[in-house]
Amino acid sequence: MHVPTLIARKRDGAELTRDEIQQVISAFTRGDMPDYQMSALAMAVFFRGMTAEETAALTEAMLRSGSTLKWPAHAPMRVDKHSTGGIGDKTSLVIAPLLACDGVWVPMISGRGLGITGGTLDKLESIPGFRTQLGEDEIYRTVEKTGCALVGQTTGICPADKKLYALRDVTGTVPSIPLITASILSKKLAEGLDRLILDVKHGSGAFMRTYDDANALARSMVGTAKVLGLRASVHINAMNEPTGRAAGNALEVAEAVACLQGRGPADLEEICLNLAAAVSISSREQLRQKLHDGSAWRKFQQIVAVQGGEVSALEKMHLVHRAPVIQEIRAARSGVLARMDAYQVGLAVLELGAGRAKASDPVDFAVGCDEIAKTGTQMRAGDVLCRVHARSESAAGQAGRTVLEGVAWAE
Repeated sequence: MHVPTLIARKRDGAELTRDEIQQVISAFTRGDMPDYQMSALAMAVFFRGMTAEETAALTEAMLRSGSTLKWPAHAPMRVDKHSTGGIGDKTSLVIAPLLACDGVWVPMISGRGLGITGGTLDKLESIPGFRTQLGEDEIYRTVEKTGCALVGQTTGICPADKKLYALRDVTGTVPSIPLITASILSKKLAEGLDRLILDVKHGSGAFMRTYDDANALARSMVGTAKVLGLRASVHINAMNEPTGRAAGNALEVAEAVACLQGRGPADLEEICLNLAAAVSISSREQLRQKLHDGSAWRKFQQIVAVQGGEVSALEKMHLVHRAPVIQEIRAARSGVLARMDAYQVGLAVLELGAGRAKASDPVDFAVGCDEIAKTGTQMRAGDVLCRVHARSESAAGQAGRTVLEGVAWAE
Protein backbone atom coordinates (compact mmCIF):
# COMPACT_ATOMS: atom_id res chain seq x y z
CA MET A 1 0.00 0.00 0.00
CA HIS A 2 1.43 3.35 -1.07
CA VAL A 3 -0.46 5.90 1.04
CA PRO A 4 0.40 9.03 -1.02
CA THR A 5 -1.07 7.32 -4.09
CA LEU A 6 -4.29 6.47 -2.22
CA ILE A 7 -4.59 10.06 -0.99
CA ALA A 8 -4.08 11.37 -4.53
CA ARG A 9 -6.68 8.97 -5.93
CA LYS A 10 -9.30 10.07 -3.41
CA ARG A 11 -8.32 13.72 -3.99
CA ASP A 12 -9.11 13.18 -7.67
CA GLY A 13 -12.47 11.53 -6.93
CA ALA A 14 -11.59 7.87 -7.33
CA GLU A 15 -13.27 5.12 -5.30
CA LEU A 16 -11.11 3.24 -2.81
CA THR A 17 -11.55 -0.51 -2.41
CA ARG A 18 -12.64 -2.24 0.79
CA ASP A 19 -9.15 -3.74 1.21
CA GLU A 20 -7.46 -0.37 0.71
CA ILE A 21 -9.66 1.26 3.34
CA GLN A 22 -9.05 -1.62 5.77
CA GLN A 23 -5.28 -1.33 5.29
CA VAL A 24 -5.32 2.44 5.83
CA ILE A 25 -7.33 2.22 9.05
CA SER A 26 -5.21 -0.66 10.36
CA ALA A 27 -1.98 1.23 9.67
CA PHE A 28 -3.33 4.41 11.25
CA THR A 29 -4.51 2.58 14.38
CA ARG A 30 -1.13 0.84 14.78
CA GLY A 31 0.69 4.14 14.45
CA ASP A 32 2.33 3.16 11.15
CA MET A 33 0.58 5.96 9.24
CA PRO A 34 1.46 9.51 10.33
CA ASP A 35 -1.25 11.97 11.34
CA TYR A 36 -0.45 14.30 8.45
CA GLN A 37 -1.30 11.59 5.92
CA MET A 38 -4.58 10.71 7.63
CA SER A 39 -5.42 14.42 7.85
CA ALA A 40 -4.84 14.74 4.11
CA LEU A 41 -7.02 11.71 3.40
CA ALA A 42 -9.79 13.05 5.66
CA MET A 43 -9.70 16.35 3.79
CA ALA A 44 -9.91 14.52 0.46
CA VAL A 45 -12.96 12.63 1.76
CA PHE A 46 -14.44 15.90 3.03
CA PHE A 47 -14.30 17.44 -0.47
CA ARG A 48 -14.86 14.34 -2.62
CA GLY A 49 -17.18 12.32 -0.43
CA MET A 50 -17.47 8.55 -0.44
CA THR A 51 -19.72 6.04 -2.15
CA ALA A 52 -22.10 3.96 -0.03
CA GLU A 53 -19.70 1.03 -0.44
CA GLU A 54 -16.72 3.08 0.74
CA THR A 55 -18.65 4.40 3.73
CA ALA A 56 -19.65 0.88 4.76
CA ALA A 57 -16.04 -0.30 4.34
CA LEU A 58 -14.75 2.59 6.46
CA THR A 59 -17.31 1.88 9.18
CA GLU A 60 -16.42 -1.81 9.20
CA ALA A 61 -12.68 -1.08 9.32
CA MET A 62 -13.13 1.28 12.28
CA LEU A 63 -15.30 -1.33 14.02
CA ARG A 64 -12.62 -3.99 13.46
CA SER A 65 -9.90 -1.74 14.89
CA GLY A 66 -10.91 -2.80 18.39
CA SER A 67 -13.11 -5.08 20.45
CA THR A 68 -16.89 -5.48 20.42
CA LEU A 69 -19.36 -6.31 23.16
CA LYS A 70 -20.45 -9.96 22.97
CA TRP A 71 -23.64 -10.88 24.73
CA PRO A 72 -24.72 -14.28 26.12
CA ALA A 73 -27.28 -16.43 24.34
CA HIS A 74 -29.91 -15.69 26.99
CA ALA A 75 -29.61 -11.91 26.49
CA PRO A 76 -32.80 -10.09 25.48
CA MET A 77 -32.95 -7.73 22.52
CA ARG A 78 -30.23 -5.04 22.67
CA VAL A 79 -31.24 -1.56 21.58
CA ASP A 80 -29.83 1.94 21.68
CA LYS A 81 -30.54 5.48 20.61
CA HIS A 82 -28.12 7.99 19.15
CA SER A 83 -28.72 11.70 18.73
CA THR A 84 -26.62 13.97 16.56
CA GLY A 85 -26.87 16.49 19.38
CA GLY A 86 -28.46 19.79 20.19
CA ILE A 87 -29.24 22.23 22.98
CA GLY A 88 -30.91 20.86 26.09
CA ASP A 89 -30.92 17.35 24.62
CA LYS A 90 -31.14 15.21 27.73
CA THR A 91 -33.23 12.51 26.02
CA SER A 92 -30.68 9.72 26.67
CA LEU A 93 -31.14 10.18 30.43
CA VAL A 94 -34.85 9.44 30.00
CA ILE A 95 -34.87 6.93 27.13
CA ALA A 96 -32.22 4.55 28.52
CA PRO A 97 -34.00 3.75 31.82
CA LEU A 98 -37.38 3.83 30.10
CA LEU A 99 -36.29 1.11 27.67
CA ALA A 100 -34.44 -0.83 30.37
CA CYS A 101 -37.65 -1.23 32.35
CA ASP A 102 -39.33 -2.47 29.17
CA GLY A 103 -37.35 -5.72 29.15
CA VAL A 104 -34.68 -4.84 26.60
CA TRP A 105 -30.98 -4.22 27.26
CA VAL A 106 -29.47 -0.81 26.59
CA PRO A 107 -25.64 -0.78 26.41
CA MET A 108 -25.39 2.95 25.69
CA ILE A 109 -21.95 4.33 24.83
CA SER A 110 -22.15 8.13 24.88
CA GLY A 111 -19.84 11.08 24.36
CA ARG A 112 -18.86 14.40 25.88
CA GLY A 113 -19.96 17.85 24.82
CA LEU A 114 -18.02 19.95 22.36
CA GLY A 115 -18.86 23.49 21.29
CA ILE A 116 -22.49 24.41 21.86
CA THR A 117 -23.60 20.77 21.89
CA GLY A 118 -23.90 19.18 25.32
CA GLY A 119 -22.65 15.69 26.13
CA THR A 120 -24.47 12.90 27.94
CA LEU A 121 -21.35 11.91 29.89
CA ASP A 122 -20.90 15.43 31.27
CA LYS A 123 -24.50 15.44 32.45
CA LEU A 124 -24.17 12.05 34.10
CA GLU A 125 -20.92 13.03 35.80
CA SER A 126 -22.70 15.96 37.47
CA ILE A 127 -24.35 13.25 39.62
CA PRO A 128 -21.91 12.85 42.54
CA GLY A 129 -20.02 9.55 42.33
CA PHE A 130 -21.47 8.43 39.00
CA ARG A 131 -18.88 6.41 37.06
CA THR A 132 -19.03 6.62 33.27
CA GLN A 133 -15.68 4.97 32.53
CA LEU A 134 -16.29 1.25 32.98
CA GLY A 135 -14.26 -1.65 31.65
CA GLU A 136 -15.97 -4.13 29.36
CA ASP A 137 -16.46 -6.68 32.17
CA GLU A 138 -18.12 -3.97 34.29
CA ILE A 139 -20.37 -3.04 31.37
CA TYR A 140 -21.55 -6.65 31.11
CA ARG A 141 -22.22 -6.87 34.87
CA THR A 142 -24.03 -3.53 34.93
CA VAL A 143 -26.30 -4.45 32.03
CA GLU A 144 -27.01 -7.88 33.58
CA LYS A 145 -28.06 -6.16 36.84
CA THR A 146 -30.03 -3.20 35.54
CA GLY A 147 -30.70 -3.76 31.84
CA CYS A 148 -28.64 -0.68 31.02
CA ALA A 149 -25.17 0.83 31.14
CA LEU A 150 -24.53 4.54 30.54
CA VAL A 151 -20.84 4.71 29.73
CA GLY A 152 -18.09 6.34 27.72
CA GLN A 153 -16.10 4.72 24.96
CA THR A 154 -13.63 2.17 26.37
CA THR A 155 -10.01 2.08 25.24
CA GLY A 156 -10.69 -1.20 23.44
CA ILE A 157 -13.75 -0.12 21.44
CA CYS A 158 -13.10 1.55 18.08
CA PRO A 159 -9.66 3.05 18.84
CA ALA A 160 -9.45 4.13 15.19
CA ASP A 161 -12.49 6.36 15.69
CA LYS A 162 -10.98 8.00 18.76
CA LYS A 163 -7.74 8.77 16.90
CA LEU A 164 -9.47 9.93 13.73
CA TYR A 165 -11.98 12.16 15.51
CA ALA A 166 -9.16 13.93 17.36
CA LEU A 167 -7.63 14.76 13.96
CA ARG A 168 -10.92 15.80 12.37
CA ASP A 169 -11.63 18.14 15.27
CA VAL A 170 -8.50 20.21 14.57
CA THR A 171 -8.41 19.99 10.77
CA GLY A 172 -11.87 21.24 9.77
CA THR A 173 -13.11 17.83 8.63
CA VAL A 174 -15.77 17.12 11.26
CA PRO A 175 -18.81 17.95 9.03
CA SER A 176 -18.32 15.13 6.49
CA ILE A 177 -21.28 12.77 6.11
CA PRO A 178 -19.19 9.63 5.39
CA LEU A 179 -16.86 10.37 8.31
CA ILE A 180 -19.76 11.15 10.66
CA THR A 181 -21.55 7.97 9.59
CA ALA A 182 -18.49 5.78 10.20
CA SER A 183 -17.75 7.43 13.55
CA ILE A 184 -21.26 6.96 14.92
CA LEU A 185 -22.04 3.53 13.53
CA SER A 186 -18.69 1.90 14.31
CA LYS A 187 -19.32 2.54 18.02
CA LYS A 188 -22.97 1.46 17.84
CA LEU A 189 -22.08 -1.74 15.98
CA ALA A 190 -19.45 -2.42 18.66
CA GLU A 191 -22.25 -2.46 21.26
CA GLY A 192 -23.65 -5.67 19.76
CA LEU A 193 -27.08 -4.17 19.08
CA ASP A 194 -30.15 -5.67 17.46
CA ARG A 195 -31.86 -2.34 16.82
CA LEU A 196 -30.89 1.33 16.77
CA ILE A 197 -32.96 4.50 16.62
CA LEU A 198 -31.22 7.59 15.24
CA ASP A 199 -32.34 11.09 16.22
CA VAL A 200 -30.95 13.38 13.53
CA LYS A 201 -31.36 17.08 14.30
CA HIS A 202 -31.51 20.07 11.97
CA GLY A 203 -31.76 23.77 12.68
CA SER A 204 -29.88 26.57 14.38
CA GLY A 205 -28.81 24.48 17.37
CA ALA A 206 -27.93 21.37 15.38
CA PHE A 207 -24.84 20.08 13.68
CA MET A 208 -26.80 19.89 10.43
CA ARG A 209 -28.36 23.29 9.85
CA THR A 210 -30.75 22.32 7.02
CA TYR A 211 -33.32 19.56 6.64
CA ASP A 212 -31.68 18.42 3.41
CA ASP A 213 -28.32 17.93 5.15
CA ALA A 214 -29.98 16.08 8.03
CA ASN A 215 -31.85 13.87 5.57
CA ALA A 216 -28.62 13.07 3.70
CA LEU A 217 -26.92 12.05 6.95
CA ALA A 218 -29.95 9.99 8.01
CA ARG A 219 -30.01 8.11 4.70
CA SER A 220 -26.27 7.46 4.91
CA MET A 221 -26.49 6.03 8.43
CA VAL A 222 -29.56 3.87 7.83
CA GLY A 223 -28.13 2.53 4.55
CA THR A 224 -24.72 1.79 6.05
CA ALA A 225 -26.27 0.10 9.09
CA LYS A 226 -28.33 -2.15 6.81
CA VAL A 227 -25.26 -3.21 4.81
CA LEU A 228 -23.49 -4.14 8.06
CA GLY A 229 -26.44 -6.08 9.49
CA LEU A 230 -27.89 -3.60 11.98
CA ARG A 231 -31.57 -2.70 11.86
CA ALA A 232 -31.71 1.08 12.20
CA SER A 233 -34.51 3.60 11.87
CA VAL A 234 -34.39 7.37 12.00
CA HIS A 235 -36.39 10.36 13.18
CA ILE A 236 -35.46 13.77 11.82
CA ASN A 237 -36.27 16.48 14.39
CA ALA A 238 -35.95 20.26 14.41
CA MET A 239 -33.53 21.88 16.85
CA ASN A 240 -34.40 25.56 16.47
CA GLU A 241 -35.23 25.98 20.16
CA PRO A 242 -33.85 24.05 23.14
CA THR A 243 -35.38 20.69 24.03
CA GLY A 244 -37.26 21.11 27.28
CA ARG A 245 -36.63 24.19 29.41
CA ALA A 246 -33.08 23.62 30.70
CA ALA A 247 -29.60 23.66 29.17
CA GLY A 248 -26.54 22.90 31.30
CA ASN A 249 -25.33 19.76 33.01
CA ALA A 250 -26.90 19.54 36.48
CA LEU A 251 -29.89 21.59 35.32
CA GLU A 252 -30.59 19.02 32.60
CA VAL A 253 -30.28 16.11 35.02
CA ALA A 254 -32.89 17.80 37.22
CA GLU A 255 -35.21 18.15 34.23
CA ALA A 256 -34.62 14.54 33.16
CA VAL A 257 -35.54 13.43 36.69
CA ALA A 258 -38.76 15.44 36.44
CA CYS A 259 -39.55 13.74 33.12
CA LEU A 260 -38.87 10.29 34.62
CA GLN A 261 -41.32 11.19 37.37
CA GLY A 262 -43.98 12.09 34.81
CA ARG A 263 -43.79 15.84 35.33
CA GLY A 264 -41.33 16.96 32.68
CA PRO A 265 -41.84 19.46 29.85
CA ALA A 266 -44.30 18.22 27.22
CA ASP A 267 -41.86 18.50 24.31
CA LEU A 268 -39.19 16.48 26.14
CA GLU A 269 -41.64 13.72 27.05
CA GLU A 270 -43.00 13.53 23.51
CA ILE A 271 -39.63 13.21 21.78
CA CYS A 272 -38.50 10.61 24.32
CA LEU A 273 -41.64 8.54 23.74
CA ASN A 274 -41.36 8.84 19.96
CA LEU A 275 -37.75 7.64 19.95
CA ALA A 276 -38.18 4.91 22.56
CA ALA A 277 -41.26 3.47 20.84
CA ALA A 278 -39.22 2.88 17.68
CA VAL A 279 -37.14 0.17 19.40
CA SER A 280 -39.29 -0.93 22.36
CA ILE A 281 -41.34 -4.03 23.05
CA SER A 282 -44.22 -2.05 24.55
CA SER A 283 -46.44 0.40 22.73
CA ARG A 284 -45.96 4.14 22.95
CA GLU A 285 -48.89 4.44 25.34
CA GLN A 286 -47.48 1.69 27.57
CA LEU A 287 -44.16 3.53 27.63
CA ARG A 288 -45.96 6.71 28.65
CA GLN A 289 -47.48 4.77 31.53
CA LYS A 290 -43.99 3.70 32.66
CA LEU A 291 -43.00 7.37 32.84
CA HIS A 292 -46.03 8.22 34.92
CA ASP A 293 -46.26 5.21 37.26
CA GLY A 294 -42.71 5.48 38.61
CA SER A 295 -41.25 2.48 36.75
CA ALA A 296 -38.74 4.47 34.68
CA TRP A 297 -37.79 6.62 37.67
CA ARG A 298 -37.08 3.56 39.84
CA LYS A 299 -34.99 2.07 37.03
CA PHE A 300 -32.92 5.25 36.72
CA GLN A 301 -32.26 5.21 40.46
CA GLN A 302 -31.11 1.60 40.19
CA ILE A 303 -28.75 2.42 37.29
CA VAL A 304 -27.29 5.39 39.18
CA ALA A 305 -26.73 3.26 42.29
CA VAL A 306 -25.02 0.42 40.41
CA GLN A 307 -22.73 2.88 38.62
CA GLY A 308 -21.65 4.46 41.90
CA GLY A 309 -23.82 7.57 41.91
CA GLU A 310 -25.53 9.14 44.90
CA VAL A 311 -29.22 8.42 44.40
CA SER A 312 -30.10 10.90 47.15
CA ALA A 313 -28.64 13.71 45.01
CA LEU A 314 -31.00 13.18 42.09
CA GLU A 315 -33.91 15.16 43.51
CA LYS A 316 -31.75 18.02 44.78
CA MET A 317 -29.38 18.68 41.88
CA HIS A 318 -30.13 22.39 42.26
CA LEU A 319 -28.52 22.23 45.71
CA VAL A 320 -25.69 19.83 44.87
CA HIS A 321 -24.50 22.18 42.14
CA ARG A 322 -25.70 25.70 42.90
CA ALA A 323 -24.24 28.61 40.94
CA PRO A 324 -23.42 31.72 43.03
CA VAL A 325 -25.50 33.96 40.76
CA ILE A 326 -29.00 33.18 39.45
CA GLN A 327 -30.37 35.98 37.30
CA GLU A 328 -33.77 36.20 35.62
CA ILE A 329 -33.88 37.48 32.04
CA ARG A 330 -37.21 39.21 31.51
CA ALA A 331 -39.24 40.13 28.46
CA ALA A 332 -39.05 43.81 27.54
CA ARG A 333 -42.43 43.71 25.81
CA SER A 334 -45.69 41.79 25.59
CA GLY A 335 -46.54 39.47 22.73
CA VAL A 336 -46.17 35.94 21.38
CA LEU A 337 -42.65 34.55 21.59
CA ALA A 338 -41.75 33.67 18.00
CA ARG A 339 -38.14 32.60 18.50
CA MET A 340 -35.95 31.37 21.34
CA ASP A 341 -32.95 30.54 19.22
CA ALA A 342 -31.23 27.29 20.19
CA TYR A 343 -27.85 28.43 18.90
CA GLN A 344 -27.88 31.58 21.04
CA VAL A 345 -28.92 29.65 24.15
CA GLY A 346 -26.19 27.09 23.43
CA LEU A 347 -23.65 29.87 22.97
CA ALA A 348 -24.68 31.45 26.27
CA VAL A 349 -24.33 28.12 28.07
CA LEU A 350 -20.90 27.62 26.50
CA GLU A 351 -19.80 31.12 27.56
CA LEU A 352 -20.91 30.35 31.12
CA GLY A 353 -18.61 27.32 31.22
CA ALA A 354 -21.04 24.42 30.90
CA GLY A 355 -19.51 23.33 27.59
CA ARG A 356 -16.13 23.01 25.92
CA ALA A 357 -14.50 25.16 23.26
CA LYS A 358 -11.91 22.38 22.88
CA ALA A 359 -11.90 18.77 24.01
CA SER A 360 -9.45 19.33 26.89
CA ASP A 361 -11.54 22.06 28.57
CA PRO A 362 -13.17 21.34 31.96
CA VAL A 363 -16.92 21.83 32.37
CA ASP A 364 -18.83 23.58 35.14
CA PHE A 365 -21.74 21.39 36.28
CA ALA A 366 -23.66 24.21 38.00
CA VAL A 367 -24.01 26.83 35.28
CA GLY A 368 -26.49 27.11 32.43
CA CYS A 369 -30.03 28.28 31.73
CA ASP A 370 -33.38 27.01 32.93
CA GLU A 371 -37.04 28.09 32.89
CA ILE A 372 -36.46 28.79 29.19
CA ALA A 373 -39.67 30.07 27.61
CA LYS A 374 -41.09 28.07 24.70
CA THR A 375 -41.92 29.56 21.35
CA GLY A 376 -45.62 30.22 20.83
CA THR A 377 -46.06 31.38 24.43
CA GLN A 378 -48.14 34.50 25.01
CA MET A 379 -46.02 36.65 27.31
CA ARG A 380 -46.34 39.95 29.13
CA ALA A 381 -43.62 42.53 29.62
CA GLY A 382 -41.63 41.47 32.68
CA ASP A 383 -42.29 37.74 32.31
CA VAL A 384 -39.25 35.49 32.68
CA LEU A 385 -37.68 34.44 29.37
CA CYS A 386 -35.11 32.29 31.18
CA ARG A 387 -32.96 32.09 34.28
CA VAL A 388 -29.18 32.25 33.98
CA HIS A 389 -27.04 30.31 36.47
CA ALA A 390 -23.56 31.83 36.52
CA ARG A 391 -20.34 32.20 38.50
CA SER A 392 -20.48 36.01 38.50
CA GLU A 393 -22.81 38.93 37.82
CA SER A 394 -20.79 39.88 34.76
CA ALA A 395 -20.98 36.35 33.34
CA ALA A 396 -24.73 36.29 33.94
CA GLY A 397 -25.14 39.64 32.22
CA GLN A 398 -23.16 38.53 29.18
CA ALA A 399 -25.10 35.27 28.93
CA GLY A 400 -28.39 37.15 29.19
CA ARG A 401 -27.40 39.45 26.33
CA THR A 402 -26.42 36.44 24.23
CA VAL A 403 -29.80 34.78 24.83
CA LEU A 404 -31.69 37.99 24.01
CA GLU A 405 -29.95 38.20 20.63
CA GLY A 406 -31.89 35.07 19.70
CA VAL A 407 -35.31 36.25 20.90
CA ALA A 408 -37.95 37.45 18.43
CA TRP A 409 -41.63 38.31 18.75
CA ALA A 410 -44.59 37.70 16.48
CA GLU A 411 -45.96 40.93 15.07
